[in-house]
Amino acid sequence: MTHPAPATYLPDAIEPAQLRRALVIKLRHHGDVLLSGPVLSCLKHAAPQCEIDALVFTDTAAMLTGHPALAQLHSIGRDWKKLGQFAQLGHEWRLLQALRARQYDLVIHLTDHPRGAWLSRLLGARWSVAPQRTKGGKWWKNSFTHLYRTVGGGRRHTVDTHLDALRRLGLQPAPEARKLQMDPGTEARNHVDALLAEHGLSAGGFIQLHPASRWFFKCWPSDRNAHLLKTLVERGEKIVLTAAPDAREQAMVEAIINEAGVPVVNLAGQFNLRQLAALTARAKLFVGVDSAPMHIAAAVGTPCVALFGPSGDREWGPWMVNSAVVTSPHSCRPCGLDGCGGGKVSECLDAIGIQQVLDAIDRVLAHA
Repeated sequence: MTHPAPATYLPDAIEPAQLRRALVIKLRHHGDVLLSGPVLSCLKHAAPQCEIDALVFTDTAAMLTGHPALAQLHSIGRDWKKLGQFAQLGHEWRLLQALRARQYDLVIHLTDHPRGAWLSRLLGARWSVAPQRTKGGKWWKNSFTHLYRTVGGGRRHTVDTHLDALRRLGLQPAPEARKLQMDPGTEARNHVDALLAEHGLSAGGFIQLHPASRWFFKCWPSDRNAHLLKTLVERGEKIVLTAAPDAREQAMVEAIINEAGVPVVNLAGQFNLRQLAALTARAKLFVGVDSAPMHIAAAVGTPCVALFGPSGDREWGPWMVNSAVVTSPHSCRPCGLDGCGGGKVSECLDAIGIQQVLDAIDRVLAHA
């Protein structure tokens, strides 16, 4: 059943039945790209005949690969500016030709980056929508047929902010289509299942602890993670530790394991993003900080306990999944700074106690 037609009181609402092809542009980080998925789902629900494409950075493509609402996934290297002048022009020209060949009726630009405005102009879609911005003036405004307003202050979740692009077009997002989705794929699932079997683990029989983030000012201290790990193992829980294949994250995991001194399955740095999603889908609980893996947990439907410090949990918390967010009562959070005063250490995270996290774990598992 399709979503109802746009309300008549919005004079510039579009007619979903007239949409043949649409392009969604999200050139940001991994978590941001994953959180744009509900735009694809809700647009497909409103216009099931529409072929929906997306344009993302190449390193983030795994976050949308296999999305059921996606027709084609286009990508561009994040380091495209490092190419030689002629290689850069050639790359840009091939991408533009591929996009123009699709003859889009609608372009949805989900950030305020100028690239989306240029593409909107060059692709010549009948309709185009982007967020309002303070900079850019008439050039930005005239690049799109519709502009949607954003609510500041971290008062709404990023997914809802993305969906405002559809609301501005007169396409009200269907509640049942708003969930995150990420399909790890058969190859990734088989790889993870074989690896778990080697360690004597089964689906739903372990907790995944992912303590690190690419930004360490978002991380809970290693000694707290070690205490948590030890307590959970002493309770009889089986724990799988994961992290990115980054030297600093690997060192953090090793420090946690050494201090905890308990048996643990360390799979840190052993997965690509789709394999990580497959592992998380097998866990009975994900415990970690504000990071792309936390959003992956929500996308595969795994219950989640997330620790938040300087970043906003209203804006970036686990979306539409059994979860608990753990924070401190600091009045200054969320500040969005890279540590207090820019010092790379977040006191609001340091103030979170072991028992707070254990209580959150118990609450989430009780509702699993």
